[in-house]
Amino acid sequence: MNKVLVIGYVWPEPNSSAAGSHMMSILRLYKQQGWTVEFATPAQRTEHMINLDDEGITSNSITLNCDSFDQYVSDFAPDIVMFDRFMMEEQFGHRVDKQCPNALKILDTEDLQCLRNARHQAHKSERELVKADLHSDIAKREIAAILRCDISLIISSYEMALLNETFNISPSLLHYLPFMVDIDRCPSQTLTFEQRKHFMTIGNFRHAPNWDAVLYLQKIWPLIRKQLPDAELHIYGSYPPPKATALNNPKTGFLIKGWAEDAFEVMEQSRVCLAPIRFGAGIKGKLLDAMIMQTPSVTTSIGAEGMHQNNKSNQSIQWPGSIIDDVEGFADAAIELYGDENNWQQAQNNCSKLLATTYDSKALGAQLIEKINATIEQLDEHRLSNFTGAMLKHHTMASTKYMSQWIAAKNKLE
Repeated sequence: MNKVLVIGYVWPEPNSSAAGSHMMSILRLYKQQGWTVEFATPAQRTEHMINLDDEGITSNSITLNCDSFDQYVSDFAPDIVMFDRFMMEEQFGHRVDKQCPNALKILDTEDLQCLRNARHQAHKSERELVKADLHSDIAKREIAAILRCDISLIISSYEMALLNETFNISPSLLHYLPFMVDIDRCPSQTLTFEQRKHFMTIGNFRHAPNWDAVLYLQKIWPLIRKQLPDAELHIYGSYPPPKATALNNPKTGFLIKGWAEDAFEVMEQSRVCLAPIRFGAGIKGKLLDAMIMQTPSVTTSIGAEGMHQNNKSNQSIQWPGSIIDDVEGFADAAIELYGDENNWQQAQNNCSKLLATTYDSKALGAQLIEKINATIEQLDEHRLSNFTGAMLKHHTMASTKYMSQWIAAKNKLE
């Protein structure tokens, strides 16, 4: 029976973010194998964090740049260590290497931070993304973390291709793992076209692409409202700042609803989900929730990226709604989908098809466990084939390690 230590960037909040939901699906998969699972993080506790005790998962608070982690991880003696995003590998990876050199190291990238950052910078500069944007300092750090780990979990087929083709990462170090959905628990029937009304979107307001989408909807919504004067746009999300709540306008039907106790319930009640995402990375949890609740959606190319391309056959599956990148076209597609029941029904039917072909947790979970077990069995050979990773662990390359040790020593003196 394996002992797994998961080092989190934040405490999991599955009802607040897609990242939190994705993390919990992986933790639950490990528990289903009969493995011992502990979650540790240097982050502060939050009001929406899940109770891990209820999941049979132990938890611990750890400290950045502190030698106390060395004793902790040595005592726990994990067989597998999974880092939540590359920043956690930078902080704790070298300590794991020293104390538990035989532990399998997994990096859960969540989404590629370097891609998200590059797109954000290009968007702020009001220009197209260029290759040079991808070769940033963040990219160097993130790719180094991927190379230092034995397996990196990649959530999007687009990001798999990017890592293979742009950064020349060996496929042996990567594993495609989109969101895992328990298909058997998805509703077979939801509210009908007539039973639903209004538009909606949802997303953690602290996530920059989500906030930008709300601002973009300020341009799109008047065009929709002009044609559908009785329609409302309900905007849900955790941690809405004052600048968001200030946008609430009942007269125009632009309503900032804030935290949703049940995201699936509000998704089902809506006729159409709007997700005009202009930058970001990974795959979008709100659009997956829409599929689960059989709610057609209108999104952008970046919003749908990597979500409807079958990774093995590389064939595109029809999107359950529309993919549009300009303001007028987006509004037109939303109006048509909202008012045309036949078009809406066709889009709804595509939801279950896409879920079954791409997000089935049984198939995806089995593939991940198979990858982990196979890598553990030939770990020495696997690492010998990754010379670049070994080189990046060498002391001359380990600036983050020595910075951490310097901070730890400085803190002791103080």
